[in-house]
Amino acid sequence: MNTALRIAEIVLPVLLIIVLGYALGRTWKPDMRVMNRFNLDVFGPFLVLAYLSDKSVDLLSLWPLAAASIVVVIGSGLLAWPFAKLSGESPRTFVPPMMFNNCGNMGLPLALFAFGPAGVAGMVALFTTSNLLHFTIGPFIVHRHAEIKLLIKSPMIWATVIGGAIGIAGLHIPDVIHKPMKMIGDSAIPLMLLSLGVRMNEVKREDFSMSLLAAAVCPIVGLIAACIATYLIPMTKEQIGLTYLFGALPPAVLNFLVADYYKQEPAKVASIVLVGNIASVVFVPLGLLFALR
Repeated sequence: MNTALRIAEIVLPVLLIIVLGYALGRTWKPDMRVMNRFNLDVFGPFLVLAYLSDKSVDLLSLWPLAAASIVVVIGSGLLAWPFAKLSGESPRTFVPPMMFNNCGNMGLPLALFAFGPAGVAGMVALFTTSNLLHFTIGPFIVHRHAEIKLLIKSPMIWATVIGGAIGIAGLHIPDVIHKPMKMIGDSAIPLMLLSLGVRMNEVKREDFSMSLLAAAVCPIVGLIAACIATYLIPMTKEQIGLTYLFGALPPAVLNFLVADYYKQEPAKVASIVLVGNIASVVFVPLGLLFALR
């Protein structure tokens, strides 16, 4: 019961912020395009850079989790592709949310709850690798005409590369700089959720059946891919647990921002993200059972 309550405590604030965004969208009808651009190019990169340059994280020792993240992300996409085809949905809409999960604002607190501070460091490695994949191969999955030169210019990619280099080198950004970086980065998550709620006003009723399918497919393919990763990569017991937890997480809100940027059915992706995060109350405990066994 304590596990279920803890998960509910993490999921409920997420849903409440989305509901607030939905209400604001109905009353004010705000244009969120500028804010979404700020999230992708300013707030999100600062969030990544702050996590990676944190002096309490030893990235070099966490390479097995970085490798596991690659297996889970790519494996989830390959396993989810047939479901998209069978359901008649565009793989460019359906598959990315199955690959890129909520390892930031949900995965980090759950890792702390399950494994303590060492678990947070491990989830940072999983999160970082997934984030780098999201902003390199992700756009090419969402949009066939994504350009490499635009990806090279992406602040999110540069934040990941620079933050990773700082962490691996064992260097530390002075607190007087790191603290404001973290303050700016921390604003990304609530703003992403508000924007998602605003976009929910455009979701059609028929989209929810597809979202229910996605809510089940995401953790199932994630856990299968996590199982494969634990057999392929030598890991400690704690790292194996973190990999299973990572695989069970629901779709990330960033999927909506990328879909919105490339105009790839963002309302459908918003619905997938919302329903998937609601369903995580059921599926994340399953991941924790594997993680803590």
